[in-house]
Amino acid sequence: MPPKKNPLKLNALQLRTLALAQVVAAEPGMATRNAATGAVVLDQVPHPHGDHVHVGRFTVSARDASGFANPAVWVALARKGLAKTDDYGTIILTAEGLAYDTGLMEKFAAPSDH
Repeated sequence: MPPKKNPLKLNALQLRTLALAQVVAAEPGMATRNAATGAVVLDQVPHPHGDHVHVGRFTVSARDASGFANPAVWVALARKGLAKTDDYGTIILTAEGLAYDTGLMEKFAAPSDH
């Protein structure tokens, strides 16, 4: 039997934010991996300019990336064991968060044209 899609029942904003955080985590120079835990610290969180956001070599709509600035999204992802934040607002994706299949990676995998 194939694995259930979205077994943690993340909402659309949480799924988009996690998918984009996974993209950031995979970009060289934007994240630091902890080899012992498998977690990744996001060193650079993208910020929108105009109607879009640059995430490494990708461009996505600012609407799709709005969860980066929404503390409730990070609280929900932390509650489900997919991410953590520290007292300084640093975002950490857990090994589980990196491995979670959002089903959205194809949507955000279009390289930027500028």
